[in-house]
Amino acid sequence: MSIKLTQFSHGGGCGCKIAPAVLSRLLAESPLKAAPADLLVGVETADDAAVYRLNDTQAVVATTDFFTPIVDDPYDFGRIAATNALSDVYAMGARPLFALAVVGMPLAKLPEDVIRQILAGGESICAEAGIPIAGGHSIDVLEPIYGLVGLGLVHPAHVKKNSGAQAGDLLILGKPLGIGILSAALKKEALSPAGYAEMIRWTTKLNATGARLAAMPGVHAMTDVTGFGLAGHLLEICRGSRLAATVEFARLPLIEEAVRHVKAGIATGASSRNWASYGEAVSLAPGLAEWQQKLITDPQTSGGLLIACAPESADEVLAALKADGFEAAAAIGQFASGAPLVTVV
Repeated sequence: MSIKLTQFSHGGGCGCKIAPAVLSRLLAESPLKAAPADLLVGVETADDAAVYRLNDTQAVVATTDFFTPIVDDPYDFGRIAATNALSDVYAMGARPLFALAVVGMPLAKLPEDVIRQILAGGESICAEAGIPIAGGHSIDVLEPIYGLVGLGLVHPAHVKKNSGAQAGDLLILGKPLGIGILSAALKKEALSPAGYAEMIRWTTKLNATGARLAAMPGVHAMTDVTGFGLAGHLLEICRGSRLAATVEFARLPLIEEAVRHVKAGIATGASSRNWASYGEAVSLAPGLAEWQQKLITDPQTSGGLLIACAPESADEVLAALKADGFEAAAAIGQFASGAPLVTVV
């Protein structure tokens, strides 16, 4: 019997994240009180992971990420979920140490061999990252859920918060946009084999370059682009850093098949929810089309690093990314003094 994992999902991958505006309301009345001085990063700016200083040269990075299937192949689902979870460790500038598995499976509906393939997919990515899955937790649920708790280590001076951008910094994106659109096309059985291969290629590519970028003095801030879309995660940097940002749409790296599908009207529901959540904090220049809006709001599962760096460091950052196989990496915009707004031109 052939099992289609996505039939169990009301929303796949990072597209099933709670919308930014809703999440903000949910967390508004639960601030972290009396945070210890050694907690270098908490919930203040919606950063990628918590960071706790152990001593003068070591800080531990802790994060968790999990979601429902974005693809039908169980092994690919496991790989994508694991890559996405470890991305938050790299986005803080850390190297992962080990992971814990987060597993929720509808045991009455999924054969054990399918579940085992999901776990094997996650294990393969952790092996690629050079870390073990050292434990975890599992429950019986209605929808398949898989992900990781990721633990990493970084020098306290090299932690890259999403609040560290400076006026004049260039903005660099590591992976092309369009993963959410490809996932929507997959559900409609409109995705080509080449498009699926491109989707798997990028969603299973570890953002390990982040650990090396963190040691570069000219790199001031990092995050990764996931469920809130490019505009949403850039807006988090702007708010944390108290800066404005301008993005040049023509410079954005885009997945070619995703562009074709979005022009034909295929997009995720999360894209519209993201746009509604931004409010007036994100604006598009007159003349940009609705399909272009859909790309900047497209939820990226296991998306690329978004890096703020000094202009004189941009070539070094791009060279590091491209040396690691991120050939689509590009400078896409710039930060400036001003209210925390994102403008796409």
